[in-house]
Amino acid sequence: MRRLLPLAAIATAVTLSACASSPLGRSQLTLYSDQELEKMGAASFSKYQEELPVVEGKEDAYVSCVANAVTAKVPTSYGITQWEVKVFKDESANAFALPGGHIGVNTGLLDIAENQDQLATVIGHEIAHVLARHANERVSTQSLTSAGLSLTQALAGLEGAGGDQIMGLLGMGAEYGVLKPFSRSHESEADLIGLDLMAEAGFDPRASVKLWANMNASGGGQPPVWMSTHPSDEQRMAALNERLETALPLYEQARASGEKPNCNRLR
Repeated sequence: MRRLLPLAAIATAVTLSACASSPLGRSQLTLYSDQELEKMGAASFSKYQEELPVVEGKEDAYVSCVANAVTAKVPTSYGITQWEVKVFKDESANAFALPGGHIGVNTGLLDIAENQDQLATVIGHEIAHVLARHANERVSTQSLTSAGLSLTQALAGLEGAGGDQIMGLLGMGAEYGVLKPFSRSHESEADLIGLDLMAEAGFDPRASVKLWANMNASGGGQPPVWMSTHPSDEQRMAALNERLETALPLYEQARASGEKPNCNRLR
């Protein structure tokens, strides 16, 4: 057991030197600079555009209308002065936002998100991942986990076929015990931050619950929550319903202040 103490010491030292807090006050491990993450985000967005056709016209105008209304409420302190929005021709109901201000929405999502408020739910959620620096936390945790497993193997002398098997089990334990719960906490956090953000932009936060009901109806079977990178749809809807106590007053205040987005549907 004593041979593994250096690993704990290294992990503690890294955690103390790179700790941060999310917008909701959760402690985070962030090993990379914002500039490094922005480069990663730009590279990923460029690659995405190379692999999938970009859609323009009415679909692009509709998505951009919703996205622009939501991003207008992002505080300037985050340093993103302009957001790039693209619609991609892909049947999967997916969207994403990347560090540096890049938003992608697949056409398949427009079959699930029935109106501007439901679309704002998804876009607000994805923007929240960026604001909460979840990408930084994710790659930092993966880097530290990978380094930790390598160091454990070296210190414990786990070599050969038997050692590889033990390391495989340790890796699985890290995935289900660390990386997937981290991802689930990110998703739950982004749901709440995104709900407030869309409400501040004048989109009805109550639509978020219906959006996830639509997702549930179209998604088929789900893996057990402990094996998934996302909370179950039922868990998300329960948390969103609870958060409406905060989001609805933000929505009402926004509407009273003249925030009334009118993004026309395609159909």
